[in-house]
Amino acid sequence: QVRLAESGGGLVQPGGSLRLSCAVSGSFLGFSRMGWNRQAPGKQRELVADVTYGGQSNYEDSVKGRFTISRDNAKNAVYLQMNSLNAEDTAVYYCNAIQSDRPLWSWGQGTQVTVSS
Repeated sequence: QVRLAESGGGLVQPGGSLRLSCAVSGSFLGFSRMGWNRQAPGKQRELVADVTYGGQSNYEDSVKGRFTISRDNAKNAVYLQMNSLNAEDTAVYYCNAIQSDRPLWSWGQGTQVTVSS
């Protein structure tokens, strides 16, 4: 069973930065495409960034140029560097593998990001 553990969230002022981490553990045969998703209050969960095993990344328009996704395959970890944060980035952030454009594993507990002055 694969388990996902997100960390690194917190309270940050507008314009600030955070780096999220996702640790993947359990029995799995490796994963190709990994993504960071977020869910704001009252909204559906959305994919904001994803990265292939080889490091090719894609971003949702609202985070392009501000967020950077990366991964360390040796450590089974995925990261999300978030810069120039604004109030619209406030959400719980989750990682997951992606297969056929759908989340592959059960969701972890997520990590709360709150952008507020």
